[in-house]
Amino acid sequence: MKKITLILVSLIITLSVFGQDTEPNVNEMKEELKNENDDTTNIRFKRKTVKIIENEGETQIFVKKHDKDSWDWIWDDDKGFTGSWSGFSLGMSNFVDKNFSFSRDATDEYLDLNTGKSWNMNVNFAQYSINLINDKVGLVTGLGLEWNYYRFDNKNSIQENTTTGIIEIRDLATEKPGWDILESKLSTTYATLPLLLEFHSSSYQHSGVIFSAGAIGGVKLGSNTKIVYKENDNKNKERTRDDFNLSPFRYGVHARLGVGDWMIYGTYYFTPLFETNKGPELYPLSIGIALSFE
Repeated sequence: MKKITLILVSLIITLSVFGQDTEPNVNEMKEELKNENDDTTNIRFKRKTVKIIENEGETQIFVKKHDKDSWDWIWDDDKGFTGSWSGFSLGMSNFVDKNFSFSRDATDEYLDLNTGKSWNMNVNFAQYSINLINDKVGLVTGLGLEWNYYRFDNKNSIQENTTTGIIEIRDLATEKPGWDILESKLSTTYATLPLLLEFHSSSYQHSGVIFSAGAIGGVKLGSNTKIVYKENDNKNKERTRDDFNLSPFRYGVHARLGVGDWMIYGTYYFTPLFETNKGPELYPLSIGIALSFE
């Protein structure tokens, strides 16, 4: 009962401060308390009813307005360890060479990117969390979808050489002299699978500092190039779907750091963007902001 008493006092203060009504009157509060062995306590306060449920030492709290039929969960001290993978993230995409340089030699300059318009987007729709230590340290895995939009800085695209099978420049200025190139990009879609070790400064998911790091793998689902251009004052686009010698499988490292539901994230793949000896040796990376849905 000490735990319930403490919760009751906190609720009275909270409802007094944040309630939409005027200052509370003790006579308007009715406690429907059962005996000490029962696990449910109901509190009626003005136009709200608060239900406190104790079960095997754990506590859950729900609140319902009198003009509504549904209960809203507001607190649960037994949610256990929950990872931060599930959610949505948006950031910038690029790639580096084996020396971690963004610069490219003259033969690969056609792959220079407009970083401000090259995007990385992730929707992580499945998550499984394993508690290791006190709901603060655990393993996290799941599934997600990753989209990368690589916007070329020059007025060119890429293509596979019909003789050698190697990725090379598609020189649009020479091939299509009547086109005014407005946009040219390469898009990729991968399914992702992480295995992360995650640390929480608080056992409550939505507060405190969160740090997560580990391995991530990917399976390619699709890719295409898109060219937006003007010809004779008419705006058109050309989309080409192909595999472009992109690596069908890849693996790398992923990390995220933040407070509560908001984090910054970074991903670097050890697998080159293109298959070995079928394109320039470049390694994808991305960095951005993530919002956890858990």
